[in-house]
Formats: sequence, structure tokens, C-alpha cells
Amino acid sequence: MTAQWQKQMQNQVNTLEKLSTYINVSDDEKEAIQSLDTKWGTTPYFASLMDKDDPTCPIRMQVIPSMQEKVNKFGMKDYLLFKENRKTEEVRPDSIARQYTDRIAFTVIQDCGIYCRHCFRKELVVDQDLQLRFDVEEGLTWIGEHDEIRDVLITGGDPLLLSDEKLKYLIDSLRAIPHVQMIRIGSRLPIVLPQRITEGLKKAIGGFHRVPVWINTQCNHPKEITPETEKAVYELMSCGVNVGNQAVLLKGINDDVPTFKELHQKLLRTRIRPYYVFYCEPAPGIDHFRTPVEKGAELIRDALRGHTTGLAQPMYVLATNIGKIPLMPDYYIDDKNDAEYTLKNYKGETTRIPNI
Repeated sequence: MTAQWQKQMQNQVNTLEKLSTYINVSDDEKEAIQSLDTKWGTTPYFASLMDKDDPTCPIRMQVIPSMQEKVNKFGMKDYLLFKENRKTEEVRPDSIARQYTDRIAFTVIQDCGIYCRHCFRKELVVDQDLQLRFDVEEGLTWIGEHDEIRDVLITGGDPLLLSDEKLKYLIDSLRAIPHVQMIRIGSRLPIVLPQRITEGLKKAIGGFHRVPVWINTQCNHPKEITPETEKAVYELMSCGVNVGNQAVLLKGINDDVPTFKELHQKLLRTRIRPYYVFYCEPAPGIDHFRTPVEKGAELIRDALRGHTTGLAQPMYVLATNIGKIPLMPDYYIDDKNDAEYTLKNYKGETTRIPNI
């Protein structure tokens, strides 16, 4: 019997005709769909969250191609090869990307539940100009031969699109490697296809073990959080899998104070721990989503710091070829001398502590 989540994938909204059953497609959207050579689409579930008449709907902007993708003033050519250190002297399978000594990203699939228009792997997943070979066995062998690797991020595409059997094999194989201490999975499916969190999936990746599994999802706007997502996250937690969020700062989607605040408070109410907010990376063709670099730190200061619990406050970073760089200016040290520091809170009130 075909599971509900598989039916969603079989009926992806990836043609103008299908999209027209959900929204009134604008002329600009129609032009982009018909003229751009790019992969696009999402699940019927996620498409149902679109505003029917508003082209600036945050769901529509993440799903539907835009003619602005042809503008590329700031995006770097061959960005993914640069960012994931794929042009180094170290010999690694295509499935292994590395910025750190003790942890790697293990790419196991190229398909997604949504082809995000802001994807930093756009060259590979969306535009498909970059061709890489993702051999799981080759990757597992490489990880087993490198005992400095203690933390493996399984990524894609979206790894949760693998069958329960393949996921179980992958997780079991990694857990059998003595030096692997933690497994992380990067997946948007709790947001765009919460129906994927089935009993079979829970058995494949969950349970008590010396090597825990963590999932980090990507939710960029409070409209993406529904009762279906709330249930899916609870089911993951019930089998021992914690869920964090890695939002991307996107112009016109979540770069205003009310939206940013609501997003992070709603994530916590859904039991998703805000983990990172990423500055939109310099991948090609996504200039229209980028804000000034300072914007994310300003939003955390103005929307979250002092305005809500610390649990709702993510770290603002830029992912680079040398790792994640925190982008949090120190707004809170107002002054310093030999005797004391003057500290300022979110209201502009000040206090002093000794300079030790």
C-alpha cells in the first residue's frame, strides 16, 4: 500500500497546470515557470498553505521560480565547490563535504520535497549544472577509515525521502562505526511533508542508543507551522529524536520584526528549538533574497533579545568554506574603562560591573 507521504511525492506540484489549482498564478510567476530552465515544485500539502491571490505570500516566494533569479550580481560562480571545499588536495568521495576536522556532511540523495528558490546548493539540486556522484557505500567506507570523524550530518537533497529500509541501513551502518558519536539529519520534511513522520520512520532512526540522532529542519515563516507539523515533531521527540530549526534570513519573507518574533516563538510552541539563522549565502541567482549582513543581528536584538525567552534566540551565522562565522555584533557593551564595564539591555537601560 502506498503511504500518504509517498502519494504526496507522486503528486508534486511542479507544473503550471497543477499550480493553477492552488493559486491564481501571476503573469510574472507564469513567465518564470515557462522561461527558466530550472527544477521547481513542492508537495500538495505545502502548496495548500499558499495565499491564493498574493504573489508576495512567503510560501509562494519560496516555491515558485522568479525572473529575478536571472540577476546575479553577487552570487559566486562554482559556489558549492568553493563552500564545501571540493577543490582541495584531500581525496574524498563526492558524497563527503568538509569544513571541520571532526565532522562532515554526508550527501546521500539529490531529491527534495521542496526545491527552495533560495537553496545554497542551487547549482546542484535546483539548476543541476553541477553533477556529483552520491555513492552511499563509498561514503560509509571513507567515514570508517577516518577515525577523527565523530559527528556526521546526513544531508541531500532531503535524506528523509529515502525509504525506511534505506534509512535504517544508513543509520545502523553509521552507528556501527566506533568513532561516530552523533548523527544529524538535515530535512525540511517536518515542515513541507510532515506526513513522512511515520511509525516506520521512527523505528528506522529513533530509539535509545549511544549514538543519538538529531534532526534540524528549516522553517522560515510562521505560516509554515501547522497542526500537522506540531504532531510530526512530537512524534519525533517521542522516539528520542530532538528537532532544531535552521532558518534562512530572506528579504521580504522574514526580515521584519513582527514576523521574526512570531516565527521563533511559534517554533518553541511547536517544540522546535531555534538553532541557527543563516545569512543568505552567495550562491548564484538568489540576490533578491539577500538583506544587508547586519540585518539578522538587528532582528535578534529588536525582536527577540529581552522580548521573549532565551530558548527562542538562535545564533546568527554565515556558512563559509572555513566553517560557520557568527555575525553577532556586541551591542550590549556600551562602554569600558579600567575600572568597569557599562552594559546596556534591550530597553536601552544601563548597568555597571567591575572590569576584572
